[in-house]
Amino acid sequence: MVAFAVFLGLGHSKLKGQYLACPLSGRLLGAHFFCFAANFYSRSSAAPLACGAWFATTAGKIADSSTLLVAITLLALACLPLRSWVSAIRETSPSWQFALVAGITEGCLRRPFWLLWSAPNGTIGHALSVATFNSVRSVLRQLLPNLVEDSTSWTIGTQRFLVAVKPQCSGMEGLGLILVFTVVWLWFLRKEWRFPRALLLVPCALCAMWVLNVARIAALVLIGNAGAPEVAMIGFHSVAGWVAFTTVALIFSMATQKLSWVRRDSFGTTYLSAEPAIGAMPPGSSTANVLGKGATESAATAAYLVPFLAILGASFVSKAASGYFEWLYPLRFVAAAAALWSFRAEYRKLNWRFDWVAPTVGAAIFLVWIVPGWWSHGLAANSLGPALASLSTSARVTWIVFRLAAAVVTVPVAEELAFRGYLARRLVKRDFDDLPFTRITVLSVVLSSAAFGLMHGQHWIAGMLAGVAFAALSKWRGRIGDAVVAHATSNLLLAGWVLLSGDWAEW
Repeated sequence: MVAFAVFLGLGHSKLKGQYLACPLSGRLLGAHFFCFAANFYSRSSAAPLACGAWFATTAGKIADSSTLLVAITLLALACLPLRSWVSAIRETSPSWQFALVAGITEGCLRRPFWLLWSAPNGTIGHALSVATFNSVRSVLRQLLPNLVEDSTSWTIGTQRFLVAVKPQCSGMEGLGLILVFTVVWLWFLRKEWRFPRALLLVPCALCAMWVLNVARIAALVLIGNAGAPEVAMIGFHSVAGWVAFTTVALIFSMATQKLSWVRRDSFGTTYLSAEPAIGAMPPGSSTANVLGKGATESAATAAYLVPFLAILGASFVSKAASGYFEWLYPLRFVAAAAALWSFRAEYRKLNWRFDWVAPTVGAAIFLVWIVPGWWSHGLAANSLGPALASLSTSARVTWIVFRLAAAVVTVPVAEELAFRGYLARRLVKRDFDDLPFTRITVLSVVLSSAAFGLMHGQHWIAGMLAGVAFAALSKWRGRIGDAVVAHATSNLLLAGWVLLSGDWAEW
């Protein structure tokens, strides 16, 4: 439902200018809840045993699935009248047909691809496991004279540290992700590439991903053998795969932009770099029309996104080098501060003023953040407190100071620039930096807040509510300063709560 709403509101040019009255149907919504409750009851332990036995039969499974399908259909019709569905289907053809085929294809391929992943023998997953194990062995033989290996259990390492190269470690996930990324990238910008030349970059990206996965496993063994098994298994093992994928995806996207032999000549230059000569303009064209042909993302995009990306990149490094305690957390503050300083001239254009409403909203978000967890289970167990207590006084104070500085200064500024300054406005207008904050729409507020909330893991609900509050504050006041101060106030109060109460799980 959310995806279809986004498709109607943002994704299809034919529907952007059409607004239909879509009142919520209470009767259909009630029928939906009735069908959903019946379906839920049939699956619960409260249902009679005879009912559960019947639903285990073929006829019962069909009835169960049909009830769920009816419930979904009733919800769709309750939210969007039938005439609107018919209009949308008529206007968006053949896009919805492609989507339908893609969804059916995905459903049909899910089981075969899972078998490739999980079946022990005679599959691509098994073949990749063998190739990965042999490749890692070849690398480690050059580095570890006391190498221990067992091809029957797929274990390799030393007497101090052993790893098992299972099908999940074969690199299939990374290869699949990078294959999807490269194909989607080439298709999305297909008018810019020379085919089939551009397709040659796909196997190059797959080979790079394969090599990095072998290097990841070899490095895992080396780190564990060096006396840091906690760093190897908790930090490096969980982060290195995403670092490899991000690195290959970034290099691939940069290569497609820089390599002239895969780009068409018409896209080799930009009309934005200089104003064209009047004599070179097509008859009947204006300067604005010619410039519009080469329109790209706003030049201010980097200023809004780089600080946030710097925090993400620094977190990759700090987590990869840490175990249960992220001792390199200060790197996040340094990276964000350097990025913010480099774009300081761009930030002078923004309105950083605020009033008393901003800290009030921040205090309210702080309460929304801590009350549910505190009310339900009190203080959750966390290893951060004991880890800090084991440090020397100077190291502990230094780490806490950097953590506070990041929470109150760099993180609020970087995240507000990315989610409210960029995303909430970019969803409304491509040249977002000229759009006043008062003109961001409800849809852009919801979508940017959803992205902001999902970034906060288990606190995603509170994160979404915080995103809505900060975005609404920016829209109401028409400036980014209120959102930044509200965000900083919330983080400051949360830091005080953590330090005073010992609720380290909130950090």
